Amino acid sequence: MAVPKRKKSRARTRIRRSQWKASRPVLTSCPRCRDPKLPHVACPTCGTYNNRQVVNPA
Repeated sequence: MAVPKRKKSRARTRIRRSQWKASRPVLTSCPRCRDPKLPHVACPTCGTYNNRQVVNPA
């Protein structure tokens, strides 16, 4: 099993971890109600997906 020869310092570890960034979710507008929604997901406002009613809106 591979074992590191030297311990990585806290600074080196933090430099490496500084690249772990969360990206903002991409939102598209619903073609029916024009509210923002995630792509390929039913609209939470009107309950449509692919111009069909798939869920009852809450």
